[in-house]
Amino acid sequence: MKLLPVPLGCDKNLCDLEEMLGILDKKGISITDDPNEADIILINSCSFIGDAKEESINTIIDMAGYKESAGNGGCCKALIVSGCLAQRYSEEITKELPEVDAIVGTTSYQSIGEVIDKCLKGDKTVIVNDADSPLYRGGERLLTTGGHFAYLKIAEGCNKRCTYCIIPFLRGNYRSYPMEELAEKAERLAEGGVKELIIVAQETTLYGVDLYGEKTLPKLLRTLCKIDGIEWIRLLYTYPEEIDDELIRVMAEEKKICHYIDMPIQHASDTVLKRMGRRTDRKSLTELILRIRERIPDIAIRTTLISGFPGETDKDHEILYNFVDETEFDRLGVFTYSAEEGTKAFEMSGQVPDEIMRERRDELMLLQQEIAFEKAESRIGKTYRVFVEGRLEEDDVYVGRTYMDAPDVDGMIFFKSDRSFMSGDFATVRVTGAREYDLIGESEDESAQ
Repeated sequence: MKLLPVPLGCDKNLCDLEEMLGILDKKGISITDDPNEADIILINSCSFIGDAKEESINTIIDMAGYKESAGNGGCCKALIVSGCLAQRYSEEITKELPEVDAIVGTTSYQSIGEVIDKCLKGDKTVIVNDADSPLYRGGERLLTTGGHFAYLKIAEGCNKRCTYCIIPFLRGNYRSYPMEELAEKAERLAEGGVKELIIVAQETTLYGVDLYGEKTLPKLLRTLCKIDGIEWIRLLYTYPEEIDDELIRVMAEEKKICHYIDMPIQHASDTVLKRMGRRTDRKSLTELILRIRERIPDIAIRTTLISGFPGETDKDHEILYNFVDETEFDRLGVFTYSAEEGTKAFEMSGQVPDEIMRERRDELMLLQQEIAFEKAESRIGKTYRVFVEGRLEEDDVYVGRTYMDAPDVDGMIFFKSDRSFMSGDFATVRVTGAREYDLIGESEDESAQ
């Protein structure tokens, strides 16, 4: 029995998919990347913004073409949709996409084995539990990242209730995984060859508040740093208002923690931030970034912004533009506002036309492009420790990432070497050139004799 996994959405969603694959591996179900030979197709869907919903729906329609009944030679007997779209629109999927054999919500994925058994018997199945259902405390994951880096999801859900965000309705309130369980998971990952651990949650900075009565992320990081085999620890999804001096101190002191922080700020206009339900303002953002950079001078700061939020004026956009220009983030992404039914922002007045949203987004991205290119040029002549991702045979170069680059969202470094490297190795690379967001370099490691 062969299964084709189709991962969509964020890395937190990917962790859920890997948990499901671990369950199915124990049932003797093997994984394939060829939809033509898949007996089962499992789409782990996303529903965060409009584009993600559209991608999920189009993927379901595309994969339905591989079912036996489609008449194109496919052998798929069961098409299963899990994840956020399944949680949010189970009734609509059942009604509008009859090709789907099973729907599995965000807190129900531990039932995937039973679901598949039912599907193969010809039974349609819908399992969508309350978003606040108890966390699955799972078994072994089957990694899809190549085995040398892995995401560690430390909590589920969110309590912030930003006015534009649907996540609390899909994932429930904030629930942390116990620290000892996370340490055990990380140890197993390290034993399996994982060298880079990427910490994720809807918000990592509030880790432990629900279990221990206080923010415990610094303590968790100290614990993870003690694990043999883990060489890099990367921190994503830190909310600026929750970043305190203790977290900054731990990041500065622990050698395994990458000097990299993903800190989504969404905007810099106080008026827009208030309408978003964010718990910060421009002054505190500026002070925090200065404090981080003073304590960790080589820190790479990544952020994300929303352009065109309801009520955003030309003046608000100008404030954001100037903030980006002054702050010079190392990594930055901009999304146009997506009106999500069920959120407070969906009902707000002052919805910004799509054309204006796109224009403002493009202005911000052009500005960031200039900043990013200048930063890349400034790194020529410097030497970095590089996490090797693989080799491009046709170009006779290795490809890797510096501490400044998270997988899939940031840049790469392409370098030549007389020495042979395997994926997951570390190389010492001197930067010799820059190409837009990526770097070019040469290995300074001596050839193996």
